Amino acid sequence: MAGRRAAAGLVLPAVALTAAGCLGSGTKTVTVTHTRTVTSTKTVTTTGSVSGTKPCTGAQLAGTFTLVPNSAGAGQIAYALTLKNSSGSSCLVRGVPQATLLGASGTPLPTHIRAAGGGKRPIVLPPGASALAQARFSPDVAGDGDSQTGPCQPAAHQLQVTTAGGGVTEASIKPPTSVCQQGTLNFEPFGYAG
Repeated sequence: MAGRRAAAGLVLPAVALTAAGCLGSGTKTVTVTHTRTVTSTKTVTTTGSVSGTKPCTGAQLAGTFTLVPNSAGAGQIAYALTLKNSSGSSCLVRGVPQATLLGASGTPLPTHIRAAGGGKRPIVLPPGASALAQARFSPDVAGDGDSQTGPCQPAAHQLQVTTAGGGVTEASIKPPTSVCQQGTLNFEPFGYAG
């Protein structure tokens, strides 16, 4: 009988605990924390690594030399030289362009390139990207060695740019223009075209 009482004594506390919800089923609150990582990638197509990038060749570039609207002042105007990488691989340009003005028939005209600013940082051009360098010059104020009657120099139709990687790129001059002071072009260094 004592064995039954001991067993019965154990059963009653178990039933009491079950009735109180401590041993059986009941409502449980479970907190689950989810962590989400977001990765954002931004691709910049106008810059690149200089290491291993070779200077552009004339065959890799296409160019234009175009009047900058509303740039006339103090007897000078500005034209923008834009060189676009039309190849399938990156290349670089730097400093002030080296170039020769060409007449309507492709004959070389007097040309003097002057640096109008410092800086020779390399401009890496991925395929399709462009570099820009502006030049200021006088289209109608004759200097020493220029014709003093009529146009100071014959109108230039092309700007033949000599590239550091070898070869040349011919940039159409729009509109064709005379460049006085024996073809003096005051060029800023290349920067990225915006």
